[in-house]
Amino acid sequence: MGATRRPDPGLKLTGLAVLAFALAPVPAYADQFVEAADNATIDCELARGELTRIALIDDGFANVSKIASGFPYNDFQVTHEPVRGDIYISVPPQFAAARVSFFATSKAGYVYKFACRLGGEEATQLFITNPALAKAAATEWETETGPEDAAIRLIEAMASDAVLPGFTARAELSAPRRTGGIEVQLVAEYQGDELTGQRFLVRNLGQESLALGSEREGAAGPRSRHRDRALLPRRQLRRVLCRQGELRARR
Repeated sequence: MGATRRPDPGLKLTGLAVLAFALAPVPAYADQFVEAADNATIDCELARGELTRIALIDDGFANVSKIASGFPYNDFQVTHEPVRGDIYISVPPQFAAARVSFFATSKAGYVYKFACRLGGEEATQLFITNPALAKAAATEWETETGPEDAAIRLIEAMASDAVLPGFTARAELSAPRRTGGIEVQLVAEYQGDELTGQRFLVRNLGQESLALGSEREGAAGPRSRHRDRALLPRRQLRRVLCRQGELRARR
């Protein structure tokens, strides 16, 4: 006769407990990151009964405008931290409304409207970036010298993998393009305000050396830089190309 095994109720209860623990909601108090332009409305979450820090990346708060309710138990407080320019929002636990709204002006002159819902009782942080600030930094870097010198500086910076203020640097690995025995592939791009630089890999797939000119065109056309006057067969080199203005429209 075969033996019949009775199930262990303890194992069943343990399995249910593990499953319940795995399915239990876990509170998440992640930092918030928002990109906003001038005069934008920022939707965010503030902590109820705790502090919420709001920071402007590469900027700071100069002024906050809000309406006071006249009742301390039903009003929120704003504290300005002058060293970094951040603000701290304190909402009391008994605050009646479900949302909080106010206006703020930054040191750089940008105005933001905050329309925030109230969340959990855990301190949180909100970080705000404004793309116009990066553009201003890129413009300042480009206008330190004339257009021709700025293009040369960009080419030299790209050749050394330098980090430029306000520029967006991206790895742009495109499909190689071949013309005869020459293959060209885009591998990186730097984009500022008016200047855009691109780095290419040039491969000589032919059997003879490829002669490369050393001239640079004027401000109206692209400028380029390479390290060798001749590209040997089955070899490759970097080439950096810089254009002003019109390249961005052609992308």
